[in-house]
Amino acid sequence: METEGGITVRRALELPGLRAGLPEVLACADRLDRTVRWVHAGEAPNIPALLKGGELLLSTGLGLGSRPADQRAYVRKLADRGIAALVVELGPRFERLPTAIVEAARTAGLPLVQLHREVPFVAVTEEIHTEIVNGHYALLQRAEEVHRRCTQAVLGGGGVPQVLGILADFAANPVFLETPDGRLLFAAGAGPVGADPLQVWEGLRGDRAARETPPAGALLVEVPGGGLGAGSVRARLVLLPVSGPLVTVHRMAAERAAGILAVVLMQARQEDEVAARGRGDFLTDLAEGRIAPEDAPAQAGVLGFRPGGDPLLPVVMRLAPESAPSGSWALLARAVTEELAAVGSPVLVGVRPVEGRVPLLLALRPGTTRAALGDRVAAALRAGAGRAGLERAGDRTPVVVVVGAAGGWAAAGAGLRHVAEAATAAQGLGERPWYDARSLDIDLLLWRLRDHPDLASFVDRAIGPLREHDRTSRPALLPTLEAYLAHAGRKAEAARELHLNRQTLYNRLARIGELLGTDLDDPQAVLALSLALRARRHTL
Repeated sequence: METEGGITVRRALELPGLRAGLPEVLACADRLDRTVRWVHAGEAPNIPALLKGGELLLSTGLGLGSRPADQRAYVRKLADRGIAALVVELGPRFERLPTAIVEAARTAGLPLVQLHREVPFVAVTEEIHTEIVNGHYALLQRAEEVHRRCTQAVLGGGGVPQVLGILADFAANPVFLETPDGRLLFAAGAGPVGADPLQVWEGLRGDRAARETPPAGALLVEVPGGGLGAGSVRARLVLLPVSGPLVTVHRMAAERAAGILAVVLMQARQEDEVAARGRGDFLTDLAEGRIAPEDAPAQAGVLGFRPGGDPLLPVVMRLAPESAPSGSWALLARAVTEELAAVGSPVLVGVRPVEGRVPLLLALRPGTTRAALGDRVAAALRAGAGRAGLERAGDRTPVVVVVGAAGGWAAAGAGLRHVAEAATAAQGLGERPWYDARSLDIDLLLWRLRDHPDLASFVDRAIGPLREHDRTSRPALLPTLEAYLAHAGRKAEAARELHLNRQTLYNRLARIGELLGTDLDDPQAVLALSLALRARRHTL
């Protein structure tokens, strides 16, 4: 039987030293599979206070006391300390152990053994300790075998899934790799009756409370990170005891596997980031005209992108500057690439950390519309950003996705440049799954004029009185004007969006016209106000 770094009481009684004493089990013969962590010999009445638990206590009975009450109290104290078993050698003190001691041991659940022959306690202690040390060495050998197999798998080209698979096979339980905050990265091993490990994780680790309080018997081992701090953690291994118990050797093996995973993750992060930056450089060079359209297909093919003759769809995901991940671009690139694999179109994904952008080109397959592909790509990009920790439920999304116009290689460079600039101009707009780059041309023009003093003057002339009103008075009127213009002057729709009755809306519009000294039914006035509202994002 596997033990927690020791041997069982049963095995100790089978060794020559104790077997020579003709041992007789008087109580709790069904608990002889308890683990013996250490052996101690002693006669002092206060010896229970000196024990830590897991000991096999050898005694001649001198410290057990002469009164039944003292004997029962002594046995109870030993049981409370959690010792493995009490072995008493018969002789001058006892010809046979008293009934009070035997009954107290049975009541406390403590294995009790009497020896009918004298044995040298020193020899017994040495023999059992040697067996324990040998057991520890055997555990180390088993754990080192797991380490050797994991190392061979990695040297043979394997990665995280192979390492987790080896550990799961060894532990005969599912194994998971999580981020430090508990998000699942990889899973391996089957659950009970062949259950999918992802189902097991969802059931036992899927909610925050379960991650904060792991199931009884679970093992959590940190995978060290590459940070400067001593406590830097890149990920954590989680072993769940769903098919059987987890014991010391499983922790030892997991700790060794964690060391290998740290190297694999560090190498993967470096390689992924270098590759993703290389693809980002290619896409940027294409956008900036440094790669001729006729040379682009061959260079893209080297990077694994072969769209054939299908039109190319340029897309950019831009991160808000304050939310761009520090040192996690490899994780972002990998997550986005894996999510985009489900889109079903050839794709080339790069990263540009300096600009906070993820540029990509996709092949627009026959039978797929630009709008449908845009929906799928935007969903995949946002899912990848979520896996990288940029999008969380309930948070406002610091991500903007812009889709350009489809075309051939000749138009791909200009298309990438257009969507990249449009994505910058779109920062701060309302929440949308994705933006059509062509619908952002006015925002892009205004963004390019953001540092020109005439733009700020224009905004102040057009809506300055309204901004001043909203600083000091309620209700604020700018939201009313925005809703009115967004619905092209359709008052009923604007009222519904603002949750106002029509008369209230009419009153507010009249007040807006009065403050601005303009007619909201005049097309030229409406155009100027629309431009001013869009430009104010760049002049605040």
